[in-house]
Amino acid sequence: MTSKPGPQESAVNAQRLNDAMKRLRARLRVESGQHATGLTATQLAVLLSVVREGPVTAARLASLEHVSAQSIAQSLAVLKAAGLIHGTPDPGDGRKKLMTATPSATELVDKLLTGRASFLARAIEQVVPPEEREDVAKAIDLLERLAAADLSDDGA
Repeated sequence: MTSKPGPQESAVNAQRLNDAMKRLRARLRVESGQHATGLTATQLAVLLSVVREGPVTAARLASLEHVSAQSIAQSLAVLKAAGLIHGTPDPGDGRKKLMTATPSATELVDKLLTGRASFLARAIEQVVPPEEREDVAKAIDLLERLAAADLSDDGA
């Protein structure tokens, strides 16, 4: 029988998880070539959302990225200036613009995601013994649940 971790152990594990995720994100940025793009992690996250969701409004992007409208506007301005996205009037509401990725943006995102996936696949292959690969799948499930957790009073 496994005992439930106490608050102190949970806090230590939370900090270890946070630190590990930071190191992994930094490593993925390097391995994928993200630094060479000249775009910030936030700008690339917004670009990825435009590629995946587009055509999409700035308000929807702000919601997807959990950031303010002002932050989205700043990222969109940089992405427009770089020629990675363009806006067209929303046929349903002419006051809004729909953001769409250019073909070069889609190609860039594909290259970055392929680089990340390639690094992770190689790392798993080289670092995780076959008998522990099921543990990786379990860890992914747990991380997905943590990412989706609704800890608001309404979701409790």
